[in-house]
Amino acid sequence: MAETEKQITGEVHDGAFYAEVEKHKAALSPSSGSEVGQDARFGINEKALLRKLDLKLLPALTLLYLLSFLDRSNVANARVEGLVVDLHMTGNQYLTGLTLYFIGYVLFEIPCNVVLKMTSPKVWLPTLTLAWGVVATLLGVTQNMAGFFAARFVLGMTESGLFPGVVFYLSMWYRREEQHYRVSLFFSAASLAGAFGGVLAWGIAHMNGVGGLHGWRWIFILEGIFTVLVSLISYRFIANYPSTAKFLTEKERACVHARLEASNDATRNEGFTWGNVLMAVRDPKVWLYGLGFHTMSLPLYTLSLFLPTIIKELGFTAAQAQLLTVPPYAVATALTLTVALLSERFKLRAPFIMGSAGLSAIGYIVLLTQTKPGVAYFGTILAAGGIYPATAIVLSWPANNVSGQTKRATANAMQISIGNLGAVLGTQLYRATDGPRYFLGHGFALGYLCANILVVGTLWAILRAENRKRDNGERDARLVGVGVDEWLGDEDPRWRFQT
Repeated sequence: MAETEKQITGEVHDGAFYAEVEKHKAALSPSSGSEVGQDARFGINEKALLRKLDLKLLPALTLLYLLSFLDRSNVANARVEGLVVDLHMTGNQYLTGLTLYFIGYVLFEIPCNVVLKMTSPKVWLPTLTLAWGVVATLLGVTQNMAGFFAARFVLGMTESGLFPGVVFYLSMWYRREEQHYRVSLFFSAASLAGAFGGVLAWGIAHMNGVGGLHGWRWIFILEGIFTVLVSLISYRFIANYPSTAKFLTEKERACVHARLEASNDATRNEGFTWGNVLMAVRDPKVWLYGLGFHTMSLPLYTLSLFLPTIIKELGFTAAQAQLLTVPPYAVATALTLTVALLSERFKLRAPFIMGSAGLSAIGYIVLLTQTKPGVAYFGTILAAGGIYPATAIVLSWPANNVSGQTKRATANAMQISIGNLGAVLGTQLYRATDGPRYFLGHGFALGYLCANILVVGTLWAILRAENRKRDNGERDARLVGVGVDEWLGDEDPRWRFQT
């Protein structure tokens, strides 16, 4: 190690330098941790504790995200039921409404996560849900294009804080190696929303004429009211952090804290500072995580916002198109969970993202080259089957790899903000005159998926190289002059990145 230090710093250090470094490296490292089993210190079975956490935390959070994705994407179902005609909009004006949603989403992403850090999940997450539920309901009574535009923009504002907020929240409960699958399970609600949305839209559309309202209005109204009701209940079923969670016993609480101490920075008492926000902004890896999602968000949101229209343009009726959206999303849900399990088993992220993106790319090649409705429809299944697993892992990556609570919260928000700029572009690509082949939209989606493989491969190489440097002691000089109990975040030489 001495030779390595000479090469890096150009200095020769005495024995005291290396003694100080080894003292730090012998201290408890957030990148370490034992296998899940029986914790003799507290008499707690960790597997049973994990099951308890999963049952308490995940169903509630997954339901909120399912409603979030349903309320943002049901506009695609409403379109095929006559929304554009009734509001006297052109196809391009409808696309502008979709774009405004993502502009609101991007602008308020980071502020929402800052508010979460300054308040609490128990208050902030249900409040966001209540706000977007009201806006989603009002979409059903809007009477003109201006009202549609305003409602879509505010819907984006109010939904912007949920996903990055929940990713940060889960990082305060689970060890690093346990977060990935939980985030993927949570994200699978997006594909479930697509499947449920098609069936719900098919059923609700039969209410056409009830109360003098067209069927597409009832899609917004009923789904929005349900979101409002769930938000009111969620004030009771969303817990805060482990230190105050009432459903834990004192021994379970101590065990959770001990597990987190051995894995990440969740138990450290870190106050909010703007300096920690700037640390995320200045980290090139954070921008690469953002590009990783950016290159997935365009195909993700174009598929979710236009799938009913794409299927209808293949030659199916509106009712058939609503129901035919279910199989692609069902396959996507199954593959999201399967790929997440495999990624966890092999302790790898990048190869599974790249492989899933490749599968989706094949789907778009089928859509671009085939004219037979059945074969082209199979392309939508491949596209969805690759997009959702890849996106789930991409979104969980910074939660696993960014250390420092405020930096991680900011990185999560930055990733979604940068990513959704791709969605802003994507909302303008599927124009009414381009069907049924949609060369522009499908072509962009294919190009973005190829770019994703390149970005993720680059990030993979950077993280592997940094881990090697830390294994070889090339970053140990950072520990000099630092207290044993101090933590340098993901700049700490004891931290290892998940690749």
